[in-house]
Amino acid sequence: MTSSWMLVAGFLFATMGVFVKLGSDYFGTAELAFYRSVVTFVTMLGVVRVRKGTLRTSCFGMHVVRSTVGAISLMAYFHAIGELPLATAQTLNYTSPIFLAIATLVVLRERFSANLVGAILLGFVGVALLLRPTFAEGRQGAAMIGLFSGVLSAWAYLSVRTLGKMGEPDWRVVFWFGLVASILCAGWQAATSRFHAVHADNLWVLAGIGICGTGAQVAMTRAYRTGDTLVVGALSYSTLVFGAVATMIVWKQPVAPLEWLGMLVIVASGILAMRSQPREEAEEAGFES
Repeated sequence: MTSSWMLVAGFLFATMGVFVKLGSDYFGTAELAFYRSVVTFVTMLGVVRVRKGTLRTSCFGMHVVRSTVGAISLMAYFHAIGELPLATAQTLNYTSPIFLAIATLVVLRERFSANLVGAILLGFVGVALLLRPTFAEGRQGAAMIGLFSGVLSAWAYLSVRTLGKMGEPDWRVVFWFGLVASILCAGWQAATSRFHAVHADNLWVLAGIGICGTGAQVAMTRAYRTGDTLVVGALSYSTLVFGAVATMIVWKQPVAPLEWLGMLVIVASGILAMRSQPREEAEEAGFES
């Protein structure tokens, strides 16, 4: 399955975005990111105990870098979702595959075909057609933060790929991200504002963010660790397709013909990327040890 794990992550990330947009009425940005991260931490702690795995690692520094960058990107993305239309925020964040393609060439020095590069660019054309983002007057700051989240996402994904090459299992990468991100997000919230009360009326939002975010994190980590970097980057655009469908269901907003065209272009980019991918021999399910 390898790179196709990103399709699972795309669906879950899109669902998480809906919960974040709804949750911005109840909680602050760092607060939402904290609850998302702490659910990831607790879940992966349970996985570690069940598997009787060890958290000892010779790559601790890389884990800290990956987790710190990921936490800042997460808070920036959540802030953009709260301040901008969901479509605009998603578009800005999903510029990450473009930056990832550049980083893959420069940092990892991986070889890739022109078809893969074309798939990435085609996917971004589809993003523009689907979401047609516009910047509301006075929202330029939030828009720049959203774009910044895309740059940092690419950095985080590149770190995940590097950790995979260093032999780190999925569950350990996700565990350290959950722990470090929880600490950073809690510290930011405590330093800037108070925590809001959690009660029956808003608990469902936090549960949705935590569950979907954790599942997406696991699937994304496995995709980048076992799949082709640029293929996974192209498939990450599936989040926007799933997000458009979720928007129709939750907010009853119809999708215009041009937006449907964008969805088709995005799907085409993923298929092109998959066809350009060499055959891989990897485990197809579960966590690798």
